Formats: sequence, structure tokens, C-alpha cells
Amino acid sequence: MIELFDYDAELSRYNLRLRAAAGVRTADRVLDIGCGTGQTTRDAARSATSGSALGVDLSRPMVDRARQLSEGEGIRNVSFERADAQVHPFAPGDFTLGLSRFGTMFFTDPVAAFTNIGRALRPGARLVQVVWQAYDRQEWSIAIRQALAGGRMAPAGLSHGAFSLADPTVAAGVLTAAGFTAVEITEVREPIYYGPDAASARDALFDLRMVEDLVADLDAAETARALDRLLAMLDAHDTGEGVWFDSGAWLVTARRR
Repeated sequence: MIELFDYDAELSRYNLRLRAAAGVRTADRVLDIGCGTGQTTRDAARSATSGSALGVDLSRPMVDRARQLSEGEGIRNVSFERADAQVHPFAPGDFTLGLSRFGTMFFTDPVAAFTNIGRALRPGARLVQVVWQAYDRQEWSIAIRQALAGGRMAPAGLSHGAFSLADPTVAAGVLTAAGFTAVEITEVREPIYYGPDAASARDALFDLRMVEDLVADLDAAETARALDRLLAMLDAHDTGEGVWFDSGAWLVTARRR
């Protein structure tokens, strides 16, 4: 069985923020974009007791795991599809609410993607999402880069794809161009979790491919020292209840015109 990083544990605090903002109603038909292993979809389905929730994600292992978890929890009004929300032929106007927990930042053509998502929503339906603020406003990003860099100049940053909607002006412009109105963007800051101890957190960073590029130009001895610094830094962030880092996101709400 493929082991999957526990995004739900990492993002548990943001999950609460998203649920509160989404306010899923009993009869809602919910579209969850970039659903991962489906926690946000299952939460929506539990609230939409006379409605339903569909989660879509590009990762087949995550979608398979989402189905397994839903079946194990006996949730009958939820379904999952491996699909690219940028181009998937959703039934027009089929959903009353769209939501996403850090699942909309990787579109190659954001305007086209949100236009496609908008077509799937009924006129006036809400879209509620959380997206990352800039990488230099993330404690985890700064600490990881500095630990691996040592006395060298820190690498420019982690994958920028995750931060494509970090500029509120850009995010609002994309949504407006895609046919959404009443765009509201609110700052939220919550800690994120990487594991019960430093060694587990280090393994999680490798699973997330957040280390390899930052040590790619080092020789074996330099790499070993960099990983020692990384482990020490992670240990310093162990609160006794796991390894946590501060982070910043935007809560973005809009309505389909």
C-alpha cells in the first residue's frame, strides 16, 4: 500500500477555518476541488445530510484512499473522482457550493480553470477556498531553507506553484476574470503540523519533496551536515505535542455570477 503524507494532520487548524467559512447547509451539493484523501469532502457530506459532496483530485492514490475512508466511515452521500478540475466536464450548474483547502494553486491556466469550476456552480453559488500566502511569510519555508543552507546564501525558495495565488490582487483578478463576483480575501494564520517528533518531521519533508532540491548542489559531506542542521531545527520546533510551524494563508470567498 502506498503511504501518503497526512495532510489532514498538517492542516487541521485550517480545516476548521474552512469549515466555518463554508457553512455547508443541509441540502447543499458540494464540489471539493483538490480534495486529497477527502477529509474536507467527508466533512461537507456530513453537513449536507439531504445533499451530497463530490471530491476531485489528480492523485489516484489519494482518491483511492478517500473512497476507502468514506466507505469505512459509512458516509453514503459522498463520491470521489480522479479528475482535473481545470478541464473536467462537470454538469453545468450542478453544485450549490464549491470549496478547496489548498487545492487551487497549481492550475496552469487559472482563469480557464476557475471559469470551468464556475460553470459547475449554480448562479449565485459560493466558492470558498484557502490558499497560501507568499513563501517568505511561512515560518516553515524560512526555517527549512536556512537550516539546509547553513552559512551559504539560502536557496531562493521552495516550489512556487503552491504560492501562485499568494498575491491577493492576483487572486481577485483571476476570480473576477473567471466570472466571479463579491470576492473577499481575509488573512488567516494557523500553525501547521509535521509529525510527532523531529525524525518523523524530517521524513515528512522528504515525502513532500521539500528537501532534495535544496541540497542538490551539495556533496555528500555537506549534505550530511545540512541534514543534521535540519534535524536540530525540527527538534527545536517540537512543542512536546509534535513539530509545529507558524504559517499564513488567505481565506478567499466569491460568488458565481
